[in-house]
Amino acid sequence: MLRDETIARVVKFRDERNWRQFHTPKDLAISMSLEAAELLELFQWSGTDLECRDKLPQLREELADVLSYCILLADVCELDLDEIMNEKVTKNEAKYPVEKAWGSAAKYTQFSK
Repeated sequence: MLRDETIARVVKFRDERNWRQFHTPKDLAISMSLEAAELLELFQWSGTDLECRDKLPQLREELADVLSYCILLADVCELDLDEIMNEKVTKNEAKYPVEKAWGSAAKYTQFSK
């Protein structure tokens, strides 16, 4: 769980270096995508190896990079992370009711009416 203090620390780190001027929504979204690709790269060519225990140090680092850019994009766009996450979970609850989604990897459009 990201605490308000952690979010504030990420923003403060940026502001102390006067980097906000470079943080347009477009560039932050690009950076977020690039970091997500680095996270995905940890699993490239892993075959049937679905475990990540031996990759945890790198996974922690890349996931933190992705989260940092999420925080900074929300800040630049003046979005409340708690609010937008709760809105999304509410939408997902409606799209994926427990009785239809339980134990299923199907997309909501594949559920029978």
